[in-house]
Amino acid sequence: MRVLVTGAAGSIGQVLLPGLTDRGHDVVGMDLVVAPDGTPSPWYVGDCGDPDAVRSTFEAAAHGGPIEAVVHLAGIPDESSLDAALASHVLTTATLLDAMREHAVSRIVYASSNHAVGRTPRTDLLDTETPPRPDTFYGVGKVAAEALLRLYADRYGLDAVALRIGSFLPQPETRRHLATWLSHDDAVRLVEAALTAPDPGFAVAYGISANTRAWWDLASARALGYAPQDDAETFAATVEETPATEADEVEAAHVGGPFVTERFWRPAR
Repeated sequence: MRVLVTGAAGSIGQVLLPGLTDRGHDVVGMDLVVAPDGTPSPWYVGDCGDPDAVRSTFEAAAHGGPIEAVVHLAGIPDESSLDAALASHVLTTATLLDAMREHAVSRIVYASSNHAVGRTPRTDLLDTETPPRPDTFYGVGKVAAEALLRLYADRYGLDAVALRIGSFLPQPETRRHLATWLSHDDAVRLVEAALTAPDPGFAVAYGISANTRAWWDLASARALGYAPQDDAETFAATVEETPATEADEVEAAHVGGPFVTERFWRPAR
């Protein structure tokens, strides 16, 4: 499959490009910055919020064969202003969706976030029926982008999979990560499953590894064909070498962890 990956220079993108390539996919990168040294994939520099830049990228990339799917990773990866969050997460998604329709691309895999439900108190295992409850403007942007994906799936019949990514790290670093960790290898497995699942329509799935202490139900991800191989519990002894702190308790109170705290509160305008 020929796949356009936006935000290709980001932390997930730099893992995903070689990971999908190793699995036989033809990957094209797009980002605001030039390709890192040694990147073997075709690469285009442009802003995903700019319709002309996106259109040019689709047209240029098609010379190597038609784009068959988009993996949308681009966006501000932390809290920002409301305006910036909506522009970064919603308007870029809209621009890509319109370009997909123009170029007959029928599938998008979107990097949503656990912060779409981050204000949910930490109790039982959450599934994708849990109502959106964002913890920040970042989370609001992700919820709105998911709603936009649903609209385009319903209106135009696109396949749109929103992956609510947990803690994407080489290994867990905190007690919360023992529940929320997504390993590098499992991230590739998850995205490939979302790209290749037959007729998913609109789907939401949580993006974590097969963690023994998981806070989110992986049933919807497994339904796509995701078979995670890693477990944060492998690192539990190292993470728990030091006594639990008040910060650990705060992070465990809501599924969004520290994003619910006053450090992230700010006026909308």
